[in-house]
Amino acid sequence: MRAEHNAARPRRMAGNGTGHTKGTAIMSIMTDDSAFGTEPAPATENDPHHGYITDKADYLARLKRIEGQARGISRMVDEEQYCIDILTQVSALSKALERVALGLLDDHLRHCVVDAARLGGPGSEVKIKEASDAIARLVRS
Repeated sequence: MRAEHNAARPRRMAGNGTGHTKGTAIMSIMTDDSAFGTEPAPATENDPHHGYITDKADYLARLKRIEGQARGISRMVDEEQYCIDILTQVSALSKALERVALGLLDDHLRHCVVDAARLGGPGSEVKIKEASDAIARLVRS
């Protein structure tokens, strides 16, 4: 997909009648992280909340686009489209999921881990271990 195409709405390109749709783009996924720039308020012991809460609507919008893209890939297989076009869309879907995961990880580090470190105690070690384990899972995937 061309980098300058940054629309976040579904787009389908016409095929050539052979099942091969050169340059098929089922769904564009927002790829800049500017939507995730707000700083959440620190949680207290009496008012805990997740680090992504201020960006919840943005995450949900991204996930809905990802869901639509997954349905589009399924439709491409059902319509017996060209293998490389399907693989291109699978790659785009994987990248979109990765960006959501990295955004959630960043929010977790900036909010949950920092707050736990401020409070101290065994909870901070648990949060650091959780974050390390999550990073390890992302690196392996």
